[in-house]
Amino acid sequence: MKHKINLSLLIQFISIITSAQTHLKVNGITALVGVPQIGIETSIGSKSTLNIDILASLWKSFDGKPMQAIMLTPEYRYHFKEKYRGIYAGFHAGPDIYKLQKWNYWGTNQYEKGLGYHIGATVGYQKKINDKFTIDAFVGGGWHQGFYKGYYLDGTPGRYETATHYNKSGEWLPYRGGIMISYQL
Repeated sequence: MKHKINLSLLIQFISIITSAQTHLKVNGITALVGVPQIGIETSIGSKSTLNIDILASLWKSFDGKPMQAIMLTPEYRYHFKEKYRGIYAGFHAGPDIYKLQKWNYWGTNQYEKGLGYHIGATVGYQKKINDKFTIDAFVGGGWHQGFYKGYYLDGTPGRYETATHYNKSGEWLPYRGGIMISYQL
């Protein structure tokens, strides 16, 4: 029984991905700075789509500070006119892991290593270029809750903060944006 359910889910997933209303995407802006963001967007209703993307900063360091992060963002999108054309609003929630110097620690000898989640919204505009290509310009952000351990950049032993397990930090942040180049399957 379990194998039949798994096979059924696999077949449904493959049919969604190979449908004519599925787009493979890459963010041209983040790719220019060595932070790839790839995604897939597929139709789930007359004006609704499901977009799932992953952004990865794999830099070991930038200016001597760690800059590694991976962010997965599944997002429901509502298109006001029609799918893949015009203005849309999206709502998302997803996990992330990181080893970086957070924005409010710039200029210090400290960095953070941890995990978290983000919940927020995106607004964007999609413009069809031809039968296969679409441009998707978007910005977004929301609430990020992080659970991290703080360390020193210079190798000083121990942690700079005194939390027993993980320190916690929550901020409202802009954390999404760019221009996705989409290819329709």
